[in-house]
Amino acid sequence: MSSAPSMRVSEQEHFHLEDTSDIERSIWVLNPPNPPPLRNKLFSPLKKTVSFFSSKKKTCLGHAVSFLESLFPILTWFTNYKASKFKEDLLAGLTLASLSIPQSIGYANLAKLDPQYGLYTSVVPPLIYAVMGSSREIAIGPVAVVSLLLSSLVPKVVDPAVDPDAYRNVVFTVTLFAGIFQAAFGIFRLGFLVDFLSHAALVGFMAGAAIMIGLQQLKGLLGITHFTNKTDVISVLESVYKSLHQQITSGEKWYPLNFVIGCSFLIFLLIARFVGRRNKKLFWLPAIAPLLSVILSTLIVYLSKADKNGVNIIKHVKGGLNPSSVQQLQFHGPQVGQAAKIGLISAVIALTEAIAVGRSFASIKGYHLDGNKEMLAMGCMNIAGSLSSCYVATGSFSRTAVNFSAGCQTSVSNIVMAVTVFLCLELFTRLLYYTPVAILASIILSALPGLIDISEACYIWKVDKFDFLACIGAFLGVLFESVEIGLLVAVSISFAKILIQSIRPGIEVLGRVPRTEAFCDVSQYPMATSTPGMLVIRISSGSLCFANANFVRERILKWVAEEENELAKGRVQAVILDMSNLMNVDTSGILILEELHKRLLSRGVQLAMVNPRWLVIHKLKVAHFVDKIGRQWVFLTVAEAVDACLSSKLPDP
Repeated sequence: MSSAPSMRVSEQEHFHLEDTSDIERSIWVLNPPNPPPLRNKLFSPLKKTVSFFSSKKKTCLGHAVSFLESLFPILTWFTNYKASKFKEDLLAGLTLASLSIPQSIGYANLAKLDPQYGLYTSVVPPLIYAVMGSSREIAIGPVAVVSLLLSSLVPKVVDPAVDPDAYRNVVFTVTLFAGIFQAAFGIFRLGFLVDFLSHAALVGFMAGAAIMIGLQQLKGLLGITHFTNKTDVISVLESVYKSLHQQITSGEKWYPLNFVIGCSFLIFLLIARFVGRRNKKLFWLPAIAPLLSVILSTLIVYLSKADKNGVNIIKHVKGGLNPSSVQQLQFHGPQVGQAAKIGLISAVIALTEAIAVGRSFASIKGYHLDGNKEMLAMGCMNIAGSLSSCYVATGSFSRTAVNFSAGCQTSVSNIVMAVTVFLCLELFTRLLYYTPVAILASIILSALPGLIDISEACYIWKVDKFDFLACIGAFLGVLFESVEIGLLVAVSISFAKILIQSIRPGIEVLGRVPRTEAFCDVSQYPMATSTPGMLVIRISSGSLCFANANFVRERILKWVAEEENELAKGRVQAVILDMSNLMNVDTSGILILEELHKRLLSRGVQLAMVNPRWLVIHKLKVAHFVDKIGRQWVFLTVAEAVDACLSSKLPDP
């Protein structure tokens, strides 16, 4: 085959591709556009950030309007907001508030904070999200998983039993850092960082966290006063056994009324949940059941004076508007680093749950949710929350489902819910004095079944065993060690999966499918036949790099040796590398290709390349590897390469 001419294909020939010669087609591969420079790759996220809020070809006023509309999506739809929509949002918001008030108090108790801080978290963050968020259905407030996360990590910094004020201050600082991280993820378009916690890992983590949250509620359900700060299942069960055993042996009286009240209302809540799922028209029943349980249990305790008989009650709940917590943020001392670390973990978990919930309901309504804008909205609301006595807030799946079922049209339902909770803080907190602690435990327990998705775990097992390993690793890590260990195990297994796939990329021997020009994997398509004397190999990997280059070389040489040992097929004359799936190559990969070329030449085997991507061919040309194998051995298709090798006089060994 003669050397390739240096001229480019003329415009006329572009309209007659069927008449184009093989040499000219090879020119297309050898002379692609230059890949973008390194600075474009490094600074493209920043350029996207600049255009995050506005577009080109606009006046200064247009840019300002675009910026405000992007920052506050409420401006784009509120001008067309109608009274009919407000009626539906009002109903949804009131229904949402009836569920949020008791849940917020319970989740604050789970986070080892006073009840009012859960209510505070259901006021400011939802208002901020309503004007900055793009989801119409998501319900903002405290959630069980994040509350458990804080109650398991923050006590390692400050013990809430020893210094509750310092513990609360660290929680506010963690919330500030979580908001800063979330806003940074959105501004710099770093949403991919959240994806490192895979779907499978999240399923396992949620299930493990749900069981741990349930075990934590044994304290309130059984009326135990002395309880462990650890969250693993062994420590919790051991603490329950020791507490009950100590009460029995020491003669201290145990009051079963806590257990009776908690279990009675738990059964009621579960029945309401079951009825609401079976009959969609009764969606409001499981929504108001928690508030109804609080009202009834409070009345029962007040009228029967059950608190005098050992029933643990909430007692004082501070009311009024969210007080400022600016002065309580901690920016000095060794606690800051720990707070930032916990804030990062909380930010990732909160974002993962919120975006998953938001996208699920957005797909039902048929609109797109911008993940980066959601991160910015979440970050701003948590920053504002940290300054107004709130802890980390995010989107709740159970409350979002209620909001959706109640027929919400826009995020105004969050505003209605926040105003309702605020009115509760102003007017009704005194009525919560006699609310039994056991009822909060039963409310949290009733919400946990939604976090355990056994059918999804079975689906993951059927589809991908490695994903199931990440799922079960996160589950067991949370259950038997801690939230941190569970997350670490899940992320480690996910990284190990990526690493194994990088080190052991797909390398396939191709054959021609009969009566076609297509070359496919002979393992997948047994009818595909190999060409005598030709070994066609496809490298199915994103990159040929230091991690996998040696593996690729050894596998190719092994196949060449195996082919030559089969005397019936004769010796291998050419190795054709299909690089269509190869996106990049580094210096280690180029060195391995050069070594492979030398080893093949010593055997009398010609090396050819097919359709390398523009970044790959650019690097191979700069490294002079294309000149070493010869430009005539670079082809556009596998069929052209095979035909050229068959028609050429290949070197003898």
